[in-house]
Amino acid sequence: MENNTEYMYPEKWILKGSIGDRITSELRMRIISGLIESGTILSENKIAADFSVSRSPVRDAMKTLASENMIRLERMGAVVVGLSEKEIQEIYDVRLLIETFVFERLVKEDTKELERELHKIVEMMKVAIKYQDADEFSFQDVLFHETIIRAAGHSYIMMIWNNLKPVMESLILLSMRARFREKYEDFERILNNHELYINAITTKDRELMKMSLHQNFDDVQDKVDDLWMSQELLNKGVGDRKE
Repeated sequence: MENNTEYMYPEKWILKGSIGDRITSELRMRIISGLIESGTILSENKIAADFSVSRSPVRDAMKTLASENMIRLERMGAVVVGLSEKEIQEIYDVRLLIETFVFERLVKEDTKELERELHKIVEMMKVAIKYQDADEFSFQDVLFHETIIRAAGHSYIMMIWNNLKPVMESLILLSMRARFREKYEDFERILNNHELYINAITTKDRELMKMSLHQNFDDVQDKVDDLWMSQELLNKGVGDRKE
């Protein structure tokens, strides 16, 4: 990928990835940002030329993006589908489901080591804010939530998270870059909310966790209480069956 193209996806995020992974990540960012518009027909030959690579990694990238419903493979090429508002909403729905489930697991666990890890990540977020590094802040933000989810030790939840992560991190990265430019003062609130997350985990306080979820998913606040109630009922049901 040695050319003069300006990349949207941070190269340092994928240093160990294959050429196909890098092309996938870059095309995904361009599609989600709208730089490549819905309805655009993508040509393997042109993309290979643009990235100075063979067609093979481009083909791999196309398959991955098709599996994410970013593009639709057709005989004359790949047609960009993009992300609808409904699909973005559904991504956050799944995040809410995962994080409410995970918190219920963590209520029963010793979380001291997790808390230490999360405090370290928040310190890195503060450094990123100080140096106005949107990419590093986004990386640490995703890592914060992934660290919490990983602590639950649930392999299928991790599978769902890993499937969701590529699209979600692109959305977060684009959002944080815009906020650094336009709403820099908002980062104090974001940091406070991450501290609230840690406090909820430390105290095992469901009300604090609900508050942090409300603040973190302010576009889907009406769903938080319903999801939380269903999660508590689910955990109660599992507990009853064990007894």
